[in-house]
Amino acid sequence: MSDSSHLLIPFASSRDEGCAAALTTLALPHLEKLLARLAPGAIDRDDESSLSMPHERVLARACGLPVDDGRIPWAAWQVAQAGRDTGGAAWAHITPCHWQVGQDHVAMGHPHDLQLDARESQALLAAMQPYFEEDGIALEYDSPTLWLARGEVFRDLATASLGRVVGRAIDEWIPRAPEARTVRRLQQEMQMLLYTHDVNEERAQRGLAPVNSFWVSGTGALPASAPTEAPPGLEVSHALRESALRGDWHGWTAAWQQLDATDCAGLLQRLDAGQSVSLTLCGDHAAQTWTSPEGRGWLRRLRSLFAGKRAQSLLESL
Repeated sequence: MSDSSHLLIPFASSRDEGCAAALTTLALPHLEKLLARLAPGAIDRDDESSLSMPHERVLARACGLPVDDGRIPWAAWQVAQAGRDTGGAAWAHITPCHWQVGQDHVAMGHPHDLQLDARESQALLAAMQPYFEEDGIALEYDSPTLWLARGEVFRDLATASLGRVVGRAIDEWIPRAPEARTVRRLQQEMQMLLYTHDVNEERAQRGLAPVNSFWVSGTGALPASAPTEAPPGLEVSHALRESALRGDWHGWTAAWQQLDATDCAGLLQRLDAGQSVSLTLCGDHAAQTWTSPEGRGWLRRLRSLFAGKRAQSLLESL
């Protein structure tokens, strides 16, 4: 067992106006105690056009994966974690999804809102598979809203994280580089194929949105030297993800308070017990890590730095 603990919290904050309002009422006593006692590190900040999210960059570094915007090989890493040999091949995550066409933009709904079951997902995959195979792409089922794809087209293809596009207009996130031509053509072909597919006909009768496209993410090949497991002591909390992606800030607030009372409280207990701990908070465009300080002098300095500040102001900066 590791003698250190690292708690990584994605979607800890957002630039959304609803999140800003929620932060003004959010009480996180255990988080505030942690921030008052841990030493702050440098802020990892990106820009509005970054394809990979802050928590992905932090996790990739911790796991020894390449940190290349839009090319962190999450799909290949998933294959390796399952005990399979990636063979140096390039992999990708394929997410079946619904694109809502508006007057001036196309938006992508949350994949889980499709209520897609295994039978429907596997039927759609079977229909789409021959088209992908013509372009040298092998598809395989993982879960109703996640398929794995293997193909050379994904080796250098930069793609936006799913968290960048869910609930938003997709136009600025669609890959337009020359190496993306195959994917964009397949998306157009699949829109035509799926329009009259039996699965979507059945879904329409049940009042459910059709699956009319797919999203590609997590592209790339796993370096031969990359580890296949996360480092010991690293805990990634996904408690805030779903409510943040849906813009459900009431639910996000409740999830944050529960997270504070459990994971943050547990990390504080380990700090009290003399264990080395780290905490990383990640927002839409920035991440920052706090670590156990060394010596009592450090503790006095930290308390002075944190005096008058609240977790709210730190979260707003992410």
